[in-house]
Amino acid sequence: MVTTGPPARRSAVLRMLVVAVALAGALFGGAVPASAHAALTGSTPAQGSVVDRAPEQVSLTFSEGVAMGDDSIRVLDPHGKRVDRGKLRNLCSGATVKYGTGLPPGLGNGTYTVAWQAVSADSHPVSGAFTFSVGAPSKSSAAVPQQEAGGGLVGALYGIARCLAYAGFVLMAGGAAFVVACRPAAALVRSVQRLVVQGWALLTGTTVAMLLLRTPYTGSGDLADVLDLGGLQQVLLTKPGAALVSRLLLLAAAALFVAVLFGAFARAHEPAGAGGTTDAEGEAGAVDPAEEARRRKDLTFGLGIGGVIVATGLAATWAMAEHASTGLQPAVAMPVDVLHLLAVAAWLGGLAALLVSLYWGPPVERTAVRRFSRIAFGSVVVLAATGVYQSWRQVGTWSALTGTAYGRLLLLKVGLVAVLVGIAWVSRRWTARLGEARAAEDPAAAAEAGVTVAAAEAGGTAAATDAADVADAAQEAGEATERQSAKAAGKATGKAAAGAPAASSTATATATATAASPDPDPDPAPEETPDTDPEAAPETALNPDTAPEPDTDPEPDPSTDPDPARAAQLARQQAALRTARTKRLRDADPERLGLRRSVLAEASVAVVLLVVTTVLTATEPARTEAAVQAASGGQSTASNQPQVLTVPFDTGGPHGKGTARVDLDPGRSGNANELRLRLSDPSGKAMDVPEVKVSFTQKAKKLGPLPVVPRHTGTGHWRASGVQLPVPGQWQLSLLVRTSDIDQVTEIRNVKIG
Repeated sequence: MVTTGPPARRSAVLRMLVVAVALAGALFGGAVPASAHAALTGSTPAQGSVVDRAPEQVSLTFSEGVAMGDDSIRVLDPHGKRVDRGKLRNLCSGATVKYGTGLPPGLGNGTYTVAWQAVSADSHPVSGAFTFSVGAPSKSSAAVPQQEAGGGLVGALYGIARCLAYAGFVLMAGGAAFVVACRPAAALVRSVQRLVVQGWALLTGTTVAMLLLRTPYTGSGDLADVLDLGGLQQVLLTKPGAALVSRLLLLAAAALFVAVLFGAFARAHEPAGAGGTTDAEGEAGAVDPAEEARRRKDLTFGLGIGGVIVATGLAATWAMAEHASTGLQPAVAMPVDVLHLLAVAAWLGGLAALLVSLYWGPPVERTAVRRFSRIAFGSVVVLAATGVYQSWRQVGTWSALTGTAYGRLLLLKVGLVAVLVGIAWVSRRWTARLGEARAAEDPAAAAEAGVTVAAAEAGGTAAATDAADVADAAQEAGEATERQSAKAAGKATGKAAAGAPAASSTATATATATAASPDPDPDPAPEETPDTDPEAAPETALNPDTAPEPDTDPEPDPSTDPDPARAAQLARQQAALRTARTKRLRDADPERLGLRRSVLAEASVAVVLLVVTTVLTATEPARTEAAVQAASGGQSTASNQPQVLTVPFDTGGPHGKGTARVDLDPGRSGNANELRLRLSDPSGKAMDVPEVKVSFTQKAKKLGPLPVVPRHTGTGHWRASGVQLPVPGQWQLSLLVRTSDIDQVTEIRNVKIG
């Protein structure tokens, strides 16, 4: 027996929850760029340096392990031509992570650009660029790549897939745990089945999507590269690729687990007589209750052990490829991360299963709610313990909680968990009250025995009201079918031909009324029609010898068939009556109504918490950021790239429209920066103007404006050396362009200085 609820509404709400998670993931994914977890801590030659002669190689030092290839480090000359040897050199030694590429002899003077890209040990792509000069800086240099690795459309899609993968794991693992450990009868509830199966499908689909997106995500950023089979082959050789393939293999085992859970396990917990077995079959194949109990116990034990193994393996696929696999104490961090994920799934996934059980299905037994309450409390304890360790490992200092993006996100997550625990406390109060009221509720006791909502709530005053409603609907159905039968009889050619449909219609109406009534008359009187003998048609049908033999087989009259539209309308009316009765009786229980609302509030906060957790796993840990700043003398990771701004302008006069490109290299505080300015007209051709002025202001510390006086070096080109910005942070660049004696404009842009 499978207990069902209103399928359309249930499916719509489940889809709405999935869409809510996806939209939240899209919002967070679009607002937060891909964050580097391995950062560049040094280079030779140094960023922005000027060397007397060309070096033999360019080397890069990182804060943690990275994966790089031959094309990961590219050196471009002032004209944008690649000049490196195209072979990666592994210069790692001990705890130092260092890679380089060779340069040919005889490189000329000028400014060279180094562009690099890698995949950090926690599976996230990182990239950057910097410049150095040989002899003296040149007037031109290669354009610096503007898009970070892991950004753009591909990065947003990958971030959404990561968020949905977490959601799928939580729904599948937590929902299955709720069925096995808290409420075995939920294996018969259609809404719970849909929840677990959709969680499995969601996790499987997002895992395949992430596997295909890895190539463009860590490389070109072009969505068309998802079809690159060569790139996919390379992904399978990496640690993240191996983790995703392992997840797919474990999901195949999870599919078998789900099939047994909602197959043999569900049948073992069907109420007596629910399987449609006749009395003769029941007596012939009677099962010893002790044997049946032992079979249920064995199934529960086997599913419990198998489910724990599969869920632990799935959680390990995240731990082996993300934060826990690198950095401080990975041997301890990986098991702790697995426990953290399992606790999240048990709590939030079980919460989702309880939510759909409360809204769509038979009344949930108080023992099941209490079991889940105890499991949820244990999960919160595990989350607190593992969360404290992970916070110490990734943050390190109290100041990093407020001084880094990772720390602020972690505080937000802690706040959401506190809100969730507060709502859970309210749910526990409703659970206690539910336990006190359950003993006096006969319909609820029947529901605990495994019957459906309609059977469990058929008694009492509400059932009497429902009986009257359903009887009215049945009477309406009978009258409609009688009218249709009379119409068919008028079109028939003989009395006997009209009698059979009329009798059949009358029997159908009687059966409909009998099935719809909660307390039908066990001996209803047959209803006769004025034109037919009610016993003649059955007798003729049972004794073919007495029936007249027609000369030819008569063609069936289509006018005698029941109207499908009318039948569908009656079915909808009866379904609406059943749904209204179920909702009225369900909402009449104040304890369950309060529990449903509090659990719904928990689930809503849990969706936001899941999104914040996904963003947190894609953010550079505070401890790593602090190490990078210490290695670079207090400079932030933003200082690893020159600052490039494109500023459109329009002075309003003749030839007043154009575009200004401002390059600030290396874009660091405390250093002598070089500012290069180029003006071009709408066609892209360099244009001269009578005057340009540049200044920098930092309002937060009340510095500036600090004027910069660029000198004119050629048509449409200006340059200023020795630009000093005393402190790092967000600065405002003010650019004044004058195209005539009276036409001028000032454009202001923000620039991040490391």
